[in-house]
Amino acid sequence: MPTLNADGLTLNTHESLEAKLRDSSDSELLRDILQKTVKHPVCVKHPPSVKYARCFLSELIKKSFPKGTSVVTSRSALCHQQRAAVTQCTLLLPCDSTKANKLSVCPQHEAVHTEPLDELYEALAETLMAEESPHGHRSYLLPSGGSVTLSESTAIISHGTTGLVTWDAALYLAEWAIENPAAFTDRTVLELGSGAGLTGLAICKMCRPRAYIFSDCHSRVLEQLRGNVLLNGLSLEADITANLDSPRVTVAQLDWDVTTVRQLSAFQPDVVIAADVLYCPEAIVSLVGVLRRLAACREHQRAPEVYVAFTVRNPETCQLFTTELGRAGIRWEAEPRHDQKLFPYEEHLEMAILNLTL
Repeated sequence: MPTLNADGLTLNTHESLEAKLRDSSDSELLRDILQKTVKHPVCVKHPPSVKYARCFLSELIKKSFPKGTSVVTSRSALCHQQRAAVTQCTLLLPCDSTKANKLSVCPQHEAVHTEPLDELYEALAETLMAEESPHGHRSYLLPSGGSVTLSESTAIISHGTTGLVTWDAALYLAEWAIENPAAFTDRTVLELGSGAGLTGLAICKMCRPRAYIFSDCHSRVLEQLRGNVLLNGLSLEADITANLDSPRVTVAQLDWDVTTVRQLSAFQPDVVIAADVLYCPEAIVSLVGVLRRLAACREHQRAPEVYVAFTVRNPETCQLFTTELGRAGIRWEAEPRHDQKLFPYEEHLEMAILNLTL
């Protein structure tokens, strides 16, 4: 069955679902998808970006009918503006004319049993009339039945940083954490380069850490992080009304190039994590420098456990990371690939988590 996931709308679809959409005459399947995506309570409360919703609904319409089908709907439930938008949406739908995959709206006809289709066109019409925003929400369902919702930038690079969106390795690390909660339960966790906050929020909700420190260096990222912490019902440490059953949560500014051993010592982390931070040689050198200082600040105590997750986009970059770790005297081993896929990311991507010994 389809489930709500990233962007508030993403389906965990398989080819079988697409086949059912094409071959089934059961309107309940389409209604079920709408209820679990566009009309899901989380999505209604925290809507995704207008652009994403528009693309999703357009694609859903396209995949709902077999090739060569001409779709006819009454549009009786639509207002004048929505009817105009529906007419416009047929021009925006992805269509391969060479294969005769055509969708049309015919106001002079009325089809039988088209209520879910009318709902679908109405939802699409609303997105066509809505103003686009530079921000949208992404919601991820958790195994507990809860969810993590993030306010994110709709642009990959915004305000001079890539930290305002969620990257694949953050999803992968969150899955691993949920599968291995003992690594975080009743412990203080420091996350380096938290970005939008997905991994940390999932750990706070699923793994019961004693304290969690989100960190980043960019002021706009930190502002968004604080907002996402509050959006998910957690309190920042300075809040005297904080829920005592929740972890102590801190959002800290941490510049890897200038932070000192003394500053790192104040965090006293038991576990350090990072995801998708190996994006350039300079970042790798800075990260290894922070790890060396973390080892130094726990000289007479057990060093923190460290887990770094990354997507293998460039083998040379990964090789540079392991080389720099060796130069710093930091041993590493790869964690076994986990089987639990909870969140949507490209399955063909090669991702890894390294367990570092400081």
